[in-house]
Amino acid sequence: MISPLANISPKARIGSNVTIEAFATIYEDVEIGDNCHIHPNAVIYPDTVIGSGCRIFPGAVIGVVNQDLKYKGEKSKTIIGNNTTIREYATIHKGTADRMLTKVGDNCLIMCYTHLGHDCWLGNNVIIANNGSLAGHITVEDFVVIEGVVAAQQFVTIGAHSFVAGASLVRKSIPPYIRVAREPLQFIGVNTIGLSRRGFDKEAIKQIEDIYRIIFVRGHNISNALEIVESEMPDTNFRREIVEFIRNQPDGIVRGI
Repeated sequence: MISPLANISPKARIGSNVTIEAFATIYEDVEIGDNCHIHPNAVIYPDTVIGSGCRIFPGAVIGVVNQDLKYKGEKSKTIIGNNTTIREYATIHKGTADRMLTKVGDNCLIMCYTHLGHDCWLGNNVIIANNGSLAGHITVEDFVVIEGVVAAQQFVTIGAHSFVAGASLVRKSIPPYIRVAREPLQFIGVNTIGLSRRGFDKEAIKQIEDIYRIIFVRGHNISNALEIVESEMPDTNFRREIVEFIRNQPDGIVRGI
């Protein structure tokens, strides 16, 4: 059902079985996939692609021109994956010349008043709770959970399956599989509950815990800790992923206990 009171550009491409309620605005060069529901007063700006099965709630603004003073009007895009929910008054800004794209993956939940700055890349199954604020150029990998009122500094990476406690300030990158909290932000343990819920077996979780015990708990500096991990821990996908992640963060990672 498309309300006659919705403002939809004739140059927008609307899939089948899409509901667009009164006073929603869909600009030109917008593509909306099948089975989406666009609630009243949502606004979707040009150069935006919305996947199938998405729900966009009242007041959400997607694909609007970003706030980067260096932006010169380049033809950047915003892409929202399939089965993603964007709740009330969330804002998602289009990309800049850096990545030319802001993207949110499949099966994500972006809660009320969340802000995703330009060139943020979110993976699949990401949850960001109310009032989360991500500056530009941030990468959030798959299955990350960010609790409410979290603010993240530009260019950080938040690793897969990590958990960020509410009201945290993220100034450094967060390696995969861990929980972080406190101020300044620090490692508080492996995300064992989240990993168990997603089907990781006890042996896999123990491997991850053993790796992070060396990195964060034993008091080594990061360079030495990584050397010890590579020399003492079995060569598994988990070890390679964690070591590679940490070594690829030019501005460092969160602190240990």
